[in-house]
Amino acid sequence: MNLPTRLLKLACPATPKRERRKDARPRELLDAALALFVEQGFAATKVEDVAKRAGVSKGTLFLYFATKEELFKAVVRENIVGQFSEFNVALDSFTGNTETLLRTFMSAWWHRVGATHSAGICKLMVSEGRQFPELAEFYRTEVIDPACQIIGRVLARGVQRGEMRALPAQHSIYTLLAPILFLMLWNSAPGLSGTLALDGQAFLDTQIDVLLHGIGVQPSTFASAP
Repeated sequence: MNLPTRLLKLACPATPKRERRKDARPRELLDAALALFVEQGFAATKVEDVAKRAGVSKGTLFLYFATKEELFKAVVRENIVGQFSEFNVALDSFTGNTETLLRTFMSAWWHRVGATHSAGICKLMVSEGRQFPELAEFYRTEVIDPACQIIGRVLARGVQRGEMRALPAQHSIYTLLAPILFLMLWNSAPGLSGTLALDGQAFLDTQIDVLLHGIGVQPSTFASAP
């Protein structure tokens, strides 16, 4: 299976049937915690509120997660970190051109993370990371760094194949990461974006067009003019 097919399949996973079972409780707790962390922030979220939303006792929550910090880390690992190994495996099998690879990766990211409630975690870390440095470091090492590594792989492939110019690696990676971070922050802050919520897929497509082809008219256009 080539990467576009594989990643698009990953982007739209089948929704499992939800049943009330003892072994389903961790998933229900993580869902409840994600919703409350995004709605209220980390500091304002109480473990008893998470337990109540999940329909269990606070004691049951502590059977699975010893602290609120461990609960937060489990939320991030379940909803975001788990994507990276799948993306890396899919990247290994791709044989097409790097522009298609980049577009498909960005699309898969949007459908699996950016367009979900998980995107609100980025806003939470920006607003509360200084207050909780351990969690900020956790988010950097388990989310930001792996995302940069994947982007770096895509760019290095493009250079190796002669499809992209060799530019400073770190700056190139952040240039592609910046619109992703902006989009998560913008769409997670209705007070800021107001009625100007962005179509994530269209925004990322435009960003890739600008990054790969520029925003100015190509010199050949002037040369061919009468």
